[in-house]
Amino acid sequence: MSATTPAFAIEARGVRKAFGKNVALDNLDLRVAEGRIVGLIGPNGAGKTTALKAILGLTPYEGELRVLGRNPYLERNAVMQEVCFIADVAVLPPWLKVSQALDYVGGVHPRFDRAKAEAFLAKTNIPRDSRVHKLSKGMITQLHLALIMAIDARLLVLDEPTLGLDILYRKSFYDTLLNDYFDHSRTILVTTHQVEEIQHVLTDVMFINRGRLVLDCSMEDFESRYVEVMVRPEQTAAARALKPMHERQVFGRSVFLFDRPDRDQIAALGEARTPSIADLFVAMIGGQQGAAA
Repeated sequence: MSATTPAFAIEARGVRKAFGKNVALDNLDLRVAEGRIVGLIGPNGAGKTTALKAILGLTPYEGELRVLGRNPYLERNAVMQEVCFIADVAVLPPWLKVSQALDYVGGVHPRFDRAKAEAFLAKTNIPRDSRVHKLSKGMITQLHLALIMAIDARLLVLDEPTLGLDILYRKSFYDTLLNDYFDHSRTILVTTHQVEEIQHVLTDVMFINRGRLVLDCSMEDFESRYVEVMVRPEQTAAARALKPMHERQVFGRSVFLFDRPDRDQIAALGEARTPSIADLFVAMIGGQQGAAA
């Protein structure tokens, strides 16, 4: 491999998965380069969960899928030596004590560093002798994260990891992930509906809809490519003439979203800014969902 050719932590080509007549993945193509933090965003039923299950080797599929250079379904044991996963629901046994969770992971995973896990837990208020069912949802997530971050894994997959947590726990979760775990050699793939909170974390964003990837963009390209403008009323017709990809109303003003516009023309219309991922998601996916309905 040449120095200019990126290595891919995940590479899918024509991946298809159907449940009867319901096609969950429709010839999905995607590439996740190593050392990136990628947000996989999609509406309910878009194929996110099925894609994650395929990546984790939990379901068979048609097509070609490589995770860290291996077939995840046929070589799952080898793949899971280098992959960690946090689901949207707690999977730790409720009767398990915190200290026992450390003992268990240390006994089954050769890359687990107990001292590192203890150091992460020292920053929390989690009692070592408490059982999982006595912990709050936020504490369970912190425990999960401490266990995962203490494993020397190359790929971390997060499926709605902060679901149900309050804003303080959510911020703490992503701060810890960035400051104490991510080192530009690991790869993180995260799915979430709380896209506004992870925009500053991501290096890349992908939109999935109806089992296909409809956007694959680095955040650098995102910020240079898309522009949102709150247009002055007298410039509304001129803005529409430039064929925006989306229009919405905010406090009685028209807000237009453009893809690769002429910056000089845009500047004359009104106040311009980089849109949020959520704004672009609504612009791209909202119309498709409405058409399907």
